[in-house]
Amino acid sequence: MKFFIDTADIDQIRDLAGSGLVDGVTTNPSLVAKSGRNFLEVIEEICGIVDGPVSAEVAALDHATMLKEGRRLAQIAGNVCVKVPLTWDGLKTTRALADEGTPVNVTLCFSAAQAILAAKAGAAFVSPFVGRLDDIGHEGMDLIADIVEIFAAYPDTIDTEVLVASVRTPVHVIQAAKMGAHVATLPPAVLRQLALHPLTDKGLAAFVKDWEGTGQSIL
Repeated sequence: MKFFIDTADIDQIRDLAGSGLVDGVTTNPSLVAKSGRNFLEVIEEICGIVDGPVSAEVAALDHATMLKEGRRLAQIAGNVCVKVPLTWDGLKTTRALADEGTPVNVTLCFSAAQAILAAKAGAAFVSPFVGRLDDIGHEGMDLIADIVEIFAAYPDTIDTEVLVASVRTPVHVIQAAKMGAHVATLPPAVLRQLALHPLTDKGLAAFVKDWEGTGQSIL
């Protein structure tokens, strides 16, 4: 499974990218707004830090303007992945950009039917939002299971990757990985949580204590 980080915080991206565990970045208008910076400048800077796909979302709602914005975003860097909403206009834009060779991340997916349409439109990624489904009493991971199963049934015709979004906890990540989802996009805090376990901390503390008792030094 690939890990993207879901943020527009340059410091966080630079720090986590240095771990070698980050395969890409996803952003959205809300995340960029929190940075207080110019949108295009932020995307360009992120693309210079991360080699993998960097999702940059259009702001328009109509196809014609979405397409213009998508083309403009694609000019920023070779690793920009244009993000569009899962609407009819978004799907039309996906098809047009994909035909031009621009990868597209179709976002705000909440049903398997929508995911099928995104794949048919040529999306590089489709982003089902598990946390937001959980918020309204649905089981978000059931949607991931459905989409993965459907896409796997058409290996010769569907290249779209399932990008699990609205991830809230490490449990979401583990469940998605077991289902065979291709990508999880994580808030920086959740990515860091994946490395944590109280028994690791306990064991390390014991090792450190025992080593200090030897009075030795490796260096």
